[in-house]
Amino acid sequence: MKRWISTILILSLASLLSQGTLHAGSRLKDIATLKGVRENQLVGYGLVVGLDGTGDGGSNKFTTQSLATMLNNLGVGIDPTQVSVKNVAAVIVTAYLPPFARMGARMDILVSSMGDAKSLKGGTLLLTPLKGADGKVYAVAQGPVTIGGFSFESAGASEKKNHPTVGTIPGGATIERELPFDFANIQNLSYALSVPDFTTASRLTRAINRRLQGTFATAADSGTVKVEVPESFKGNVVSLVAELESLRVDTDRSARVVVNERTGTVVIGEDVRVSTIAIAHGGLTISIQPDAVVSQPNSFSEGETVVVPTPEVETEEINGKLAVVPGGVPIRDLVKALNAIGVSPRDLIAVFQAIQASGALQAELEII
Repeated sequence: MKRWISTILILSLASLLSQGTLHAGSRLKDIATLKGVRENQLVGYGLVVGLDGTGDGGSNKFTTQSLATMLNNLGVGIDPTQVSVKNVAAVIVTAYLPPFARMGARMDILVSSMGDAKSLKGGTLLLTPLKGADGKVYAVAQGPVTIGGFSFESAGASEKKNHPTVGTIPGGATIERELPFDFANIQNLSYALSVPDFTTASRLTRAINRRLQGTFATAADSGTVKVEVPESFKGNVVSLVAELESLRVDTDRSARVVVNERTGTVVIGEDVRVSTIAIAHGGLTISIQPDAVVSQPNSFSEGETVVVPTPEVETEEINGKLAVVPGGVPIRDLVKALNAIGVSPRDLIAVFQAIQASGALQAELEII
């Protein structure tokens, strides 16, 4: 009985390991994008009305001019110089037109104040055309603005949460124009790698050719893989893309250390290696405490009472330890060695710069 249980456990473990091997790597849809299938930016100018005294008021001329123009178009004649309202705000509306978007579909929009409005809470966006880079109108937006925050002021005190001058309207735009793109009958596909790499491009090419059982894919460069549509998929490119995007590929990338000197953030890639080096790191701390001594003249003298600054300066030097890092060690051993000598994240930036200067860093050091 025990032998049967052991056999079942071994077979189950082997099955799990084989599944892990079969599903190793990243999916094509996660590491590359199909050229021509992307979002397009839309932008428009509009007015948000119904604010509770938190709008632009009469100081912004473009707001009053826009309001007067809108009222004139609605048959209400008004002089822009006589307009002074605090319940209206001029806004910029932005959105992303999804690929293959069809007329009548809805999409989310972002509404941002462009004047001196204090909050868009409770406001309603009036009908706003959204244009693309070609100047054509692709959608129209309208609806109540949601900001997810607030801003109140009273008697010199104020309370604010989140960013009340930027809001969203879920499904606030209706698509009115479609982008012409005959995807079903295209003859060639072109995949763009998110992280260009020659090794990854070569592996992806081989994986696609194995799946299609022929020489249909070629790597144009480190970031582009072109695929010729086979005869069996002519007129049915959607099925081809659906089949290819589930392919799993072992990605490769250059070893890199990224540091941010402003925040003290250090990110070390998995493939980072160093040559054999010895590292010593110590710190010098200087503390200056302001102090002052009052100089008082003798009685009946013509001297003046003066304050003489006498700062106290204290210096403390931290003795650094020497750590030896053998060549070609993985990242975990490098981190252990740096932690052993008490290196802080901000000091780590100087350490990596010194390692690179010595020629021992087998990776690219990127400072952002």
